Amino acid sequence: MALRAAPPPCAAGRCLPSSPTPRVGGTRAFRSLASSAPAPHRTSAVCTKAISNSDGTPGTSDSPHVVCFGELLIDFVPTVSGVSLADAPAFKKAPGGAPANVAVGIARLGGSSAFIGKVGDDEFGYMLSDMLKENNVNNQGLLFDTHARTALAFVTLRSDGEREFMFFRNPSADMLLEEKELDLDLIRKAKIFHHGSISLITEPCKTAHIAASKAAKDAGVLISYDPNLRLPLWSSADDARDGILSIWDTADLIKVSAEEISFLTNGEDPYDDSVVKKLIHPNTKLLLVTEGPDGCRYYSKEFSGKVGGLKVTAVDTTGAGDAFVAGILYKLAMDSSLLQDEARLREALKFANVCGALTVTERGAIPALPTPQQVADALTNVVA
Repeated sequence: MALRAAPPPCAAGRCLPSSPTPRVGGTRAFRSLASSAPAPHRTSAVCTKAISNSDGTPGTSDSPHVVCFGELLIDFVPTVSGVSLADAPAFKKAPGGAPANVAVGIARLGGSSAFIGKVGDDEFGYMLSDMLKENNVNNQGLLFDTHARTALAFVTLRSDGEREFMFFRNPSADMLLEEKELDLDLIRKAKIFHHGSISLITEPCKTAHIAASKAAKDAGVLISYDPNLRLPLWSSADDARDGILSIWDTADLIKVSAEEISFLTNGEDPYDDSVVKKLIHPNTKLLLVTEGPDGCRYYSKEFSGKVGGLKVTAVDTTGAGDAFVAGILYKLAMDSSLLQDEARLREALKFANVCGALTVTERGAIPALPTPQQVADALTNVVA
């Protein structure tokens, strides 16, 4: 990676390039995304602190309750369901990235959240930064990289609402986050640190990821982990399995799908409690297994059980698991003692199940993330 120049000057809380791209109608003029390299005149260093809105308004400095670490990208979703990428008549762009979805989901519910990661110093990067701010997510840990573009993912929606992915990361900015760029104070002051496995795939982000998690653990922050398996991003299935499990024992709360359990246990039955319990380690406070419309199962050292879900018509399952995680972390951030109280935990999981269900009823993850009132209205239809 190229050496970085001295930090650029800042204005109104935003680090600006030495030769800014002209603005047109209040926004930066469009630059071609055909090349992964920045335009020749954009040679200044990557900013080391995020901005919020495109007008330079600074983000909030309050310590958030939940800090989410990882990827933030643009999803391109076909405008119609049930078609291949080649057959799609058009695509709609939408903010994406599992940890970012969780951060927005928590804020949408009225909670306090922040996001740490990196995007490109490009139009999509600024759009994503603005999106976080508009959704009341603290974005002071979001960085811009002038040497790589914001990650893109083309997501097909099959006729059953399930997804298939094609990623463009060669490399993308999120992969280039370095340990020295981390806002460790933001992490240490949180109640919960949430992360996934995508940022474990390549360096230097892998080292940054591990350092961020360690800082949280050393500070006594609750660690939440959703592996969010995306096999196409890994070099092999074995590497994916090893990578996901490499930090498994550091997590206090783990959320997995039935498919991920089968993958991690080399094909064992994910609905067999004895198989699931193999994944519980000495530090596990709660292991959650999501089952889509059927709700979720929960396992701790003291109790286990199942909480029913909400039956809905699925339009797009993108972000359903992230909405579920947002729901349970929102509840835990308010009162972590529910981890020791099964009755109250079940109520929190019912809430989380509804968050996930409501998200699949609309196209796109972040636009569909529910409000507290929407969850309250739907809770009456949940199976106990």
